[in-house]
Amino acid sequence: MQPLARFVTQRPWWVLAIWALLALICAVPASLAPARLTADPGALSSSESGQVIDLLSQRFGERDSNTVLLVTQTERPLSSPAVAQQYNAFVAGLQKVPGVTRVLPYNAQSAEQVSGEGGKLALTLAQIPLFKEATPALERIRTYVQSQKKAGFDTRVTGGQAIAADFTKFAEGDTKRSEMTALPLIAVVLLFVFGALVAAALPLVVGGLSITTALAGLYLLTFLIPTSTFAQSIITLVSLGAGIDYALLMVNRFREELKSGAGGSAGANSEAASPEAASSEAAYRTVMTAGRSVLLSGAAVTLAMAALLLPPIAFVRSLGIGGVLAVLFTVLASLTVLPALLTLLGERVNWPHLAFKGFRALDFGQSARESALWTALARRVTARPVLAVALSTLVLVVLALPARQMQTGYAGAWGLVEGVESRDALAAVRDLGAGGLLSQFEVILELRGGQKYGPQSRDAFRRTVRQVEALPDVKGVISPFVSAAVLSSASGSGGSLGDLAALTRRSFSTDRTLLRFTVVPNGYLRADQIDAFEARLRGVLSATPFDYQLGGAPVGEREFSKAITSSIPLAIGAVFFGTFLLLMVAFRSLFIPLKSIVMNSLTVLAAYGVVTWVVQQGHFASLLGLPQDVGVLDSSLPLLLFAVLFGLSMDYEIFLLSRVQEEYLRLAGQPQANNESIVLAIGRTARIITSAAVIMFIVFVAFIFGRVVANKSIGLGLAVAVLLDATIVRLVLVPGLLQLAGKWNWWLPAWLEKRLPKVHWEH
Repeated sequence: MQPLARFVTQRPWWVLAIWALLALICAVPASLAPARLTADPGALSSSESGQVIDLLSQRFGERDSNTVLLVTQTERPLSSPAVAQQYNAFVAGLQKVPGVTRVLPYNAQSAEQVSGEGGKLALTLAQIPLFKEATPALERIRTYVQSQKKAGFDTRVTGGQAIAADFTKFAEGDTKRSEMTALPLIAVVLLFVFGALVAAALPLVVGGLSITTALAGLYLLTFLIPTSTFAQSIITLVSLGAGIDYALLMVNRFREELKSGAGGSAGANSEAASPEAASSEAAYRTVMTAGRSVLLSGAAVTLAMAALLLPPIAFVRSLGIGGVLAVLFTVLASLTVLPALLTLLGERVNWPHLAFKGFRALDFGQSARESALWTALARRVTARPVLAVALSTLVLVVLALPARQMQTGYAGAWGLVEGVESRDALAAVRDLGAGGLLSQFEVILELRGGQKYGPQSRDAFRRTVRQVEALPDVKGVISPFVSAAVLSSASGSGGSLGDLAALTRRSFSTDRTLLRFTVVPNGYLRADQIDAFEARLRGVLSATPFDYQLGGAPVGEREFSKAITSSIPLAIGAVFFGTFLLLMVAFRSLFIPLKSIVMNSLTVLAAYGVVTWVVQQGHFASLLGLPQDVGVLDSSLPLLLFAVLFGLSMDYEIFLLSRVQEEYLRLAGQPQANNESIVLAIGRTARIITSAAVIMFIVFVAFIFGRVVANKSIGLGLAVAVLLDATIVRLVLVPGLLQLAGKWNWWLPAWLEKRLPKVHWEH
């Protein structure tokens, strides 16, 4: 750390110039990054559903299996001649939209099957290509629909592609709105915390620089792998959260060093009495003390965010890369830009001094003195450690209990709030009885022994289709044996998929060794309903004389979810192992890392419980603007919450423990050294922890008021966790445990002590 501390405090203008140039270079790609992000996770290439997509494309020649659903509402029944003419003109224009390969219009002859509201709702299906061509095709459809809006004739667009596009659009909008909402509030709180305008601006500078540089890195990542739109949210959350934490710690320590005179270090000319030399010395000492804690904390947060790199899904890994980039740039800015600015500012960091007596009564951080309020609380906790540990643990366990019923999966359109077009349109499709169109299963049967389809296999094919049709909750099966009535009911359209030749082409591979049919459920299958339906379908297919593969949106969603959830134990285990080693080396203890892992895990579980209770089960959901029919949590949410929560919680842990260790070493050999080190550490750090918690709480709460349920869930979980962590856990439970452990806090076997690298951390 010494070379870095010397450089940033002796060459502050060089440091700021380098960062200014870097920020200018990153500004343009950072602004372009959101447009290149996507909410479409894609298909797992090695999965069964991915193989089905490849077979349909390569062996069946299908390029347009992406379905866009258009729900048209009219003031008068569609059966009336004038409205029918208007609708037919709409369909004719839709067929001419570039990228639309087929249109399946509403048929007035079967209005009782597909229309509602007295015949004033109609469902139109448009087929568009998959993959890269899908997005521009959808945009052209939406542009066409907007151009056709007339009085009494309104059309809304939904479908898998439309839902993914809305996720991307509103997730980006939510992030921007959250930033714009949170930043002014953060600035106000920082003014109260620091009592000075200049000091209050420093955390925002660090957060802004880290967000800009991390987003630029994310932009480059989009050219390599599919990059999640939620990566932008992660960068904002981590950069602001960690950046403000680190800035509070560094600025507070700088003030302490200025007040104490920053006596003699090897890094600056301590004999000089000039203000410039004093500020350089104080900044140097800040890097060598608080900077070490920032570095340790950054390593712990990076370990936690790296958990998102373990699932074998590029889409999820992009979240981890975004989080790691945010941490790295935040730590780098905190250890370079911040001390460089502090060196140049000196005592001007406290300008202009603002006195907020009412706020200061809470002792949040306007001075470098020891806090009487938090010291008194610490003495009460350490006087009754058993009671403190028992009560705080009980609270956390009770909050965590609902997590036992947690169900994860892909929420689809229900992961958006009411008022978003694709969600509202899908609700109308569901009301029309055609919701199963977005939950279709694709079945591919393979004739054994390389045989080709003929009279002998025809009967077996027909029997298989009939057995599937007889399954519960099956609306229809699209196959060569489908009747007009079944086809109409299954497709939600009164017409057909085309003439018999077209139906035959979709049912047989070009070499006639593969057979294909489509199963349409009665309604849209929520994530928690897919497994039961799929199990019944596989039960029938396994008893046929064919080999089979099963694909379609529900199978892809289930495979995607399981790929994430199955990697969670490994990810958590890796983070626990890495964190244990890191803290063991840093604090020369076996108890400290074990306690830290358990405490942070309790916080995460409590957050899981609250999110499950509110988002999944719907308690008080309406108060937070959450829909009550989500039913499941996004499959990436548990791992995502764990990574962010565990990492940011470790900030508080390290801030507190590094000060406890510093005081313990200073008081070594004195009576009550353990008790006093805990009390003094809380007296010095509680103001930082609570101030940071208030600010982070504002950042996280801002995300609750978005339109994407996953973002709202992340915001809720983080807000609850930071509230619990900065109060019950860090100021009651942890001090109580440290008091109970006594000398065992710092116990390390002698043989292990000799083998560990020597490091020294000061707060």
